[in-house]
Parts: sequence; C-alpha cells; structure tokens
Amino acid sequence: MTKETVIVTAASIHADAVEMLGNYNVVFADVRAGEDALADLCLKEQPVAIMVRYGNISKKVISASKKLRIIAKHGVGTDNIDKQAASDLSIPVTAALGSNSQAVAEHTLGLMFSCARMIGWLDARMREGHWDKDNYLGIELEGSTLGLIGAGSIGKRVAQVALALGMRVLIHDPYAKADSLPQGAELSELEPLIKKSNVVSLHCPLTPTTRNLLDAKRLAMLPDQCIVINTARAGLFDEEALLKELHAKRLHAGIDCFQDEPLGENSPWLSAPNTILTPHIGGTTENAFRQMGVMAAQSILEHLQAVEA
Repeated sequence: MTKETVIVTAASIHADAVEMLGNYNVVFADVRAGEDALADLCLKEQPVAIMVRYGNISKKVISASKKLRIIAKHGVGTDNIDKQAASDLSIPVTAALGSNSQAVAEHTLGLMFSCARMIGWLDARMREGHWDKDNYLGIELEGSTLGLIGAGSIGKRVAQVALALGMRVLIHDPYAKADSLPQGAELSELEPLIKKSNVVSLHCPLTPTTRNLLDAKRLAMLPDQCIVINTARAGLFDEEALLKELHAKRLHAGIDCFQDEPLGENSPWLSAPNTILTPHIGGTTENAFRQMGVMAAQSILEHLQAVEA
C-alpha cells in the first residue's frame, strides 16, 4: 500500500519526529522554495499534512493538495500561514506552543547582556588589534527598567530573570492579569512603558494590531541609550526608523528576525552601529528543536488518526 505524504518545509527535523512519522512518506522542501515552488510540490505530492518551518504557506500552496488535512507549525508563530485560507477549507492550523519558550527567553537575555556590555563590538575590536579598556563604558542593568511587550511564556521567563538581577519590570499585554505575572512585575500601558524603559523587549505575535507597534513616533519616545530587543517577529517595529536611531547612536538593538531573510550583502542592518544581529535562531537549541518537531508531528498524527476514525 502506498504511503500518504507529509511535506516538511525545512531541510531537516529532529530524528525523533521523523521516527514518529514513519508510517508516512516524509518529503523535505527546499528551504529557499518560494510560493510557486511549494505549490508545485504540493500539487505533485498531494500531502495529507504540511509541517511548516520556512516558506509562505499561502492559499495557492494550501489549495494545491486535495488531500491536505492539517498544517502544523514547527514552532510557535503562524504568521507565514494563510490561516483564513486554511479555515475556508476546514484545515486546522496548529502550533507547538511552549516548545521553544526557554530557548527564546535565554536568547533574549543573551542579546540584552551583549548590547549592554557591547560584547560583539569589543570582540571585533580586539581581533583587529585594539584594546579599548580606557575609553569603554558599559550599561549596568541592575536598577534599570525592563519593558516587556507581551506576557506569554517567554515574556514571563525573561521577567523572572530580570527581577532576580534587580531590574524593575513593566509589562504591557492587553490580555494579562496582574495576578498572573511574576511577583514584582507591574502592568503598564504601552506608551508610559516606552518612556520609562531602559530595555524594551518584544514578545507578542505579529497581527494587524501589533504590526509596526514601535513606529517612528514611539521609537523617538525611548530614553537615550535604550536597548531594543526583538526575538519575536519581524514587522513589530519600523525597521527604517530604528536604523535611523541606531545610526544616530541614540539606541542599541539586539535583533533576531528581519523583514527580509536571509540578509542580503547590501542589507542596511550589516552596517548598523550599536547592534547585535543573529540569524533568527532564538528558538533553536537541541532541546527546543526536538520539542518543536515532536509536538508538530504529534499534532499531525492525532488529527489524521481522528479523521480516519
């Protein structure tokens, strides 16, 4: 009997997830595949499920397979999936919620420390033969204010560590209740948080409401030498406006996700001062990679078994 197909839009997933899908023909898509290539692959393979890591899973892609029954995100954010198109075809979209929360929280903290102490710049300068001990001044985090935009599992983990460091923690999240926050964290409206924070870290989904949440006007409200961290989604701030503030040496930034990925050789980010850049790997650790794959595979298996029952 011919196996049904599951398409994975990645070069690989954890071996445990592959083993879980052993009764299916697992086909890996080219990570650089665009919409047309993914649609052609779905038309050819007629998958019953798509496990999404990379690529734009558009209406064209979703409707290419008449057998498609579920779309499972290898991760948390589903903004690269046309959920309305899936809903119109009664195809559920699932996410591996919580699978990489610890990894992203730790990466957020790593970016915060790196920006505060200019670790990337110092490392590069030393390798060029410089010794900047006499004219270097870092930023101390104890006693400063961290503004978290989003209080999900990642934001709460970051808050706990920041509080232990002696930071004041303000949180803006329209869905959060004060009694659900780590002890010592305070709820705040968005613009008061922006005006008071020495570090602002984004931990909210990308929606029509949150797109360009940090626009030029709000970025201008940030205190001088404020650190902006984004390990969530590109599109949450105005990239051009933030780049302008960075070139003015007024702000610092730790950025893990970008509007155009991968960065091209002429990307303005590559020449931006006061920045630590990472290639969208905040949630990529050995443990998180396994969790994302296993949870996505479990979603696929449970749904397909329910459909067959």
